[in-house]
Amino acid sequence: MTTPTDDEVAIRTYGPGDIPALLDTLADIWADAHPELVDTPGGSTDGLSTTALRRQITGHARREGFVLVAAYAHGSPVGFAYAFPATPEYWYGPELLPDIPEHIRAGRLMGLCELAVTPPWQGRGIGSRLHHQLVTAIAPQWSSLLVHPDNPRGRALYDRLGYTYAGPYRNEPQGPVYDLLVLHVGTEQHPAA
Repeated sequence: MTTPTDDEVAIRTYGPGDIPALLDTLADIWADAHPELVDTPGGSTDGLSTTALRRQITGHARREGFVLVAAYAHGSPVGFAYAFPATPEYWYGPELLPDIPEHIRAGRLMGLCELAVTPPWQGRGIGSRLHHQLVTAIAPQWSSLLVHPDNPRGRALYDRLGYTYAGPYRNEPQGPVYDLLVLHVGTEQHPAA
């Protein structure tokens, strides 16, 4: 069996109406990319699970400007990412907002919610291509995301894309602490398509 080359990967863009039919595929990709977070009966996953992911995507698909991109190799899904334009008040919340520099709060912001690539396809530039497609579709001045501190591969990708650490962040008072990252899109290194 041969592995398809990177130039055989197609990126497709989807809108909110496409999400219900894609949810199971997205959950499968996410579970493959994050085996340490997959639902375990009675186990703790810091609030992250395929069930929570489905709810999150469905809820976010209602946001104006929502865009999802998916990568396919020989017709099989191997990765996805999604984002939407967000206000700083919504994205950072009342506790963190005062710590966000004014020039970031004043710019057009993209909230990057998920980016996952299946392990056999990681390290081949697919995550960068998915990110580039979202930035192209949404055209923000700034992008922001949360990454779990125990996700070195994800953090390495975001570092390569130019994201910088903005501080710790919790989605909910007793939830896990994430690293909040921001990117000035004008400094992003766009991969060759």
